[in-house]
Amino acid sequence: MASFNLMVLVCLGYVALLFIVAFAADRLAATGRGTWLRSPVIYTLSMSIYCTAWTFYGAVGYAARSGLEYVTIYLGPTLVMIGWWWGLRKLVRVGRSQRVTSIADLISSRYGKSNLLAICVTTLAVIGITPYIALQLQSITHSFAIFFAEEGVSGYGEATVVFWVAAGLAVFAILFGTRNLDANERHHGVVTAVALEAVVKLVALLAVGVFVVWGLSGGVAETLARIDASPIGEWQVNGSRWATITFLAVAAFLCLPRMFQVMVVENDDERHLRTAAWAFPLYLLLISLFVVPIAVVGLDVMPAGSNPDMFVLTLPLSQGKEALAMLSFLGGFSSATSMVIVAAMALSTMVSNHLVMPIWLSARGDRASVSGDVRKVILLARRISIAAIMGLGYFYFRLSGGGTALASIGLISFAGIAQILPALMGGLFWRGATRIGALAGLTVGFVLWLYTLLLPQMGAGILSQGVLAQGPFGIGWLRPEALFGIEGLDPIVHSVLWSMVLNATAFFAGSMLSFPSPLERLQGAQFVNVFDHSAGPRGWTGSVAQSEDLMIMTQRILGAREAQALFHREAALQGGRGHLPEPTPLFLERLERELSGSVGAAAAHAMIGQIVGGSSVSVEDLLAVADESAQLMEYSSQLEVKSAELARTARKLREANDKLTQISLQKDAFLSQISHELRTPMTSIRAFSEILRDDDGLSLREKSRYANIIHDEALRLTRLLNDLLDLSVLENGQVSLNMRSGLLSDVLDRAISSALAGAEGALVVRRRRLSETVRVTTDQDRLAQVFINLISNAQKYCDAPHPELTVSVHDVGDQVVVDFIDNGSGIPVEAQSTVFEKFARVHAEKAGGAGLGLAICREIMQRLGGEIHYLPGHAGAAFRVSLPTEARPIPE
Repeated sequence: MASFNLMVLVCLGYVALLFIVAFAADRLAATGRGTWLRSPVIYTLSMSIYCTAWTFYGAVGYAARSGLEYVTIYLGPTLVMIGWWWGLRKLVRVGRSQRVTSIADLISSRYGKSNLLAICVTTLAVIGITPYIALQLQSITHSFAIFFAEEGVSGYGEATVVFWVAAGLAVFAILFGTRNLDANERHHGVVTAVALEAVVKLVALLAVGVFVVWGLSGGVAETLARIDASPIGEWQVNGSRWATITFLAVAAFLCLPRMFQVMVVENDDERHLRTAAWAFPLYLLLISLFVVPIAVVGLDVMPAGSNPDMFVLTLPLSQGKEALAMLSFLGGFSSATSMVIVAAMALSTMVSNHLVMPIWLSARGDRASVSGDVRKVILLARRISIAAIMGLGYFYFRLSGGGTALASIGLISFAGIAQILPALMGGLFWRGATRIGALAGLTVGFVLWLYTLLLPQMGAGILSQGVLAQGPFGIGWLRPEALFGIEGLDPIVHSVLWSMVLNATAFFAGSMLSFPSPLERLQGAQFVNVFDHSAGPRGWTGSVAQSEDLMIMTQRILGAREAQALFHREAALQGGRGHLPEPTPLFLERLERELSGSVGAAAAHAMIGQIVGGSSVSVEDLLAVADESAQLMEYSSQLEVKSAELARTARKLREANDKLTQISLQKDAFLSQISHELRTPMTSIRAFSEILRDDDGLSLREKSRYANIIHDEALRLTRLLNDLLDLSVLENGQVSLNMRSGLLSDVLDRAISSALAGAEGALVVRRRRLSETVRVTTDQDRLAQVFINLISNAQKYCDAPHPELTVSVHDVGDQVVVDFIDNGSGIPVEAQSTVFEKFARVHAEKAGGAGLGLAICREIMQRLGGEIHYLPGHAGAAFRVSLPTEARPIPE
């Protein structure tokens, strides 16, 4: 038998390996070298935290006690991954687009950024998951005790082991789970360590299974014979329990905070779900492959009264296979630690964002923009939350005594977490779902779960025997395990039936009887139709002076460097020259999403609302998102808000009407112009062709001159018809693109040479060739057509004494931007909004075409996935062409 010191040394070595792997993964991710960290394999393996010590050890005990019913625990996630991966894709898309940090944040964001809902979900999760964490700690302790039974690892020794295990896991989760403030940022170190543990526990269980089948039973045939002779092999299906537990497995897979963390928050690419859709069910199949053989052989070989939950460990030990038993111990240790680490991370984010931060901000008593170093407070709150959650798990273990109260906590926790499911599914697929309905459903479901399952199962005098047998106040139909007089049901089935049915009923009724706020309606549309459109501005309005307040607030949360980089990037996207962007609705929407990754959606919305909503809003309004008083405040200012909305709408309608009037006038002018343009060459062609036909006395030189006139007019007519045809093809989407990689400088060279051919010196083109040396993947001919049009326009319309055109190339975010700015008088302000419309002709006296050139350019850029727009604020005409492709400088 291995010594206790050796056992501890192996555990410490394994933990040190996890620290090294996590640290190396974080370093590789920070330097951009660990591309394999973002692979679908790592993503799939990280989902194995579903398989905790309860499944690693407990699945065998489950099979020994209940036969094949253990399959339901694996069947639920398999059905979701194979049959509903498209729903998971929608969940991931919503999470990424809304930058949610947890399951509580997603529910809050969907229902009008309600922090009260987030508090409810957080409370439910902590109550449901804390005993489950205690179960993982107990499994580690029991495995220690089995290894060293002769050394008496029990009593104080057992509690000491649990304490140090909980402390070590807390340190790991704090070091690698709270290094960054943005909870939406990927924790590559933790995820990679979890993936490693997934491999370890799978290899360990397979190794024990191979030993049992070929080492103890003598082969597959003998093992199957043992199974046939065992009661476990009998196909006895309790339909209600199978259906209920399968449903609970589905609900837990979708709603457990740790599963949401790895599936949604840690997702780098939603396409990884395509791999996980088949790879994770395969993982579940492999990890459950030898459950029945181990259970059957364990019942035959081990002494009567042995704990079947520990057959995975005790079978190798009974046969003297200490190395295999050590591997099995590490597998169970991995199952427990991975679950505890990720669950603590997810719960700490929920607790800090939705419980600690609102209380702290309220205690500060000043505005969000000057509230102090929020960044440090949030990180400290998350670290303390992790330690507190671990402490709760430890004390729950001590209070329960580690007995049978923890044995069935797995399904009990699943039933509690399942109460989130109606609000989650309704929020994703029903636009009519409201905050009141979600609150009603969660409250009813949570209370019924406590009353019908958790409290009766905990025992120890929590509910008296009189209440259990006769109901409260002697009301028999309110008995916790026979609600409404229905008796004979399994406790799990009974509790899930009533809690979920009444939860869903309350959710539906509350949603039908209440009216959603404008923000709820907007969020509902963005959640339900997430694939149809990206989230747009929420109607924020701000002033230039408020940009400084927004910068100060953002620095408090993200840090000075990150905040300044964000604001500089947004200013560049707006085409401005300063460091502070205009507080447009689009910018405020982006800022809210950035902040939501650190403090949650509800707090981010409230903090921005404080600044752009006026100085009269105090910090107490941050807590208003935590209860229904926020709705009362909204209704009290409803008339003022609606009046402002109507004024804005009327202004937009006037602007739209003016634009339509201009377009209508331009269209009429176009029809007149196009008839003139067509009639003029046709008249010339007809006249001179008749002269050539009828006058036989023409000299050879006259015939040549008339033929040249006919040829030039025909070319003019052809160009006009080509422009019309080209625009029609582009608008109908019938154009075929020839996408290939090339240098942007080559495209510019070709465009400038073509546009200025025969007119060298008429326009001076200034360039910075070093910045143009970027490689882009696009249709180079079409892109060159856009450049030629812009250069030709500058040549024709620039009214400076010495016309010059400056072409500059630079990066803005992940786009390549090419600016064309001349030194003329530019385009009048009243014409800038319609310059890209068809038939628009700003300089009618100089125009030789029908005003289709810029309209064609706009259609081409839309087909290439980019855009072209006019840049106001410059002395001359200024146009910007943005390429959406990722450009990379060519190394010298």
